[in-house]
Amino acid sequence: MKKPLLLGYDIGSSSIKASLINADTGELVAAASSPDTEMKIDSPVNGWAEQHPETWWQHVVISTKKMLKNLTANSFEVLGIGISYQMHGLVLVNKQLEVIYPSIIWCDSRAVQIGNSAFRDLGQEHCLKNYLNSPGNFTASKLKWVKENKPDVYESIYKIMLPGDYIALKLTNEAATTISGLSEGIFWDFNSKKIAYTLIEHYNLNKNYLADIVPTFGIQGKLTAKAASELGLTQGIPIAYRAGDQPNNAFSLNVLERGEVAATAGTSGVIYGVSDKNIFDTENRVNTFAHVNYSKDKPNVGVLLCINGTGIQYSWLKNIVFNNRYSYKELNEMGEQVEIGCRGLMCFPFGNGAERVLKNAELQAALMGINFNIHDQRHLIRAVQEGIVFAFRYGLDVMKSIGMEFSIVKVGNTNLFQSKLFKDAFVNTCNINLEIFNTDGSQGAARGAGIGVGIFSENTAFRSLKMIERLSPEKDLANKYDDIFNIWKKKLINELENK
Repeated sequence: MKKPLLLGYDIGSSSIKASLINADTGELVAAASSPDTEMKIDSPVNGWAEQHPETWWQHVVISTKKMLKNLTANSFEVLGIGISYQMHGLVLVNKQLEVIYPSIIWCDSRAVQIGNSAFRDLGQEHCLKNYLNSPGNFTASKLKWVKENKPDVYESIYKIMLPGDYIALKLTNEAATTISGLSEGIFWDFNSKKIAYTLIEHYNLNKNYLADIVPTFGIQGKLTAKAASELGLTQGIPIAYRAGDQPNNAFSLNVLERGEVAATAGTSGVIYGVSDKNIFDTENRVNTFAHVNYSKDKPNVGVLLCINGTGIQYSWLKNIVFNNRYSYKELNEMGEQVEIGCRGLMCFPFGNGAERVLKNAELQAALMGINFNIHDQRHLIRAVQEGIVFAFRYGLDVMKSIGMEFSIVKVGNTNLFQSKLFKDAFVNTCNINLEIFNTDGSQGAARGAGIGVGIFSENTAFRSLKMIERLSPEKDLANKYDDIFNIWKKKLINELENK
């Protein structure tokens, strides 16, 4: 008898990960990722960030084959496929469903002024009431940039899509998207609960470029013979779930209802809290999108704080500064040897595009307080991790200021949350409890597919989810971190005022 499995993909800007879970038990069966080092982000102009969608597909194929090579042929049956993906990217295809321009990805800043102008022209009240956001630097504004600056490309468009929609296209040969996906591109009107035609008309965009809407959970298409052959799978497997990486990270941690909060610290760092109200920030430092279980009858939204420069800064440190001589584990252990506060050395991790939490300022990353007689490599490692944590705390304070309340943050056992230094700094700086679970984005996508094909309910999808660690703040350490954070915050505000 064949073992029933569910397949999940996590389409990141650093790597592609694939996981198979047992459809009967929910347990992880196999996993693989590709490439072995981070994927390159092209920046042909300062502030731009591009990747080619075909590169994602190549690594989907590689990671799938790596994962399947240890499984006996004909011993399993994949019942459904789910997709998690990097948010806010723009993918353009022609009528032949071929990519006609590199994907303008999430950390690209070229459309900031376009979005700011639309926010001013349409009015703050209109944008926040209807879109829960400024049009900002999101997908709709990126498409407007293409129209203004690459008219030949714009006229060749058949459909626009998000990165996960593109991977679904490669799997099914069908162009489609979701309400959650539309909302992250600022193509969804939360007030009228339909496509944001007012913004589309303001930008003078072709509304026919939008792909058809499919449910987040449910049959979205089936694996074609061509895709099945490339992947080593069977034709006809349903694609039954797709969501942006942050809503999906929350889903993978069973964060689905009001007041529940998830976090991640991959290439970017995110805190994501669920609300059942159309909550928004009048200063657009955090953003609100439709959650995976959003519906017109149950309008759950996710309030998202994003710090662009988290894991990407740590990988820069590892690869550029340390020339890849040490593993992340070794770097973490070196940083633990240094006292809290790094004897005055501070890091500001804002070197990966416009930072929403800083009102779209492009501050750039910085180190302050270097003393050549005191500081060595270990201090640099700790300062980078503490700087990332301080940026999280700064953002959490913003979220609290708009009415979000929470005392526990849930995370997967991945990325920077595998560092003891980082976890201790996080719980004590943010004065919050932290729960770490045995999951990641690709496993969450597989569980989402299980719901989509009707194998799991929301209750049974998480029966194998286990908390592997719980950390709470310690008063003395929390006070010490708080003092250092306030010094860091004062320096940050001075920099912003002088910008």
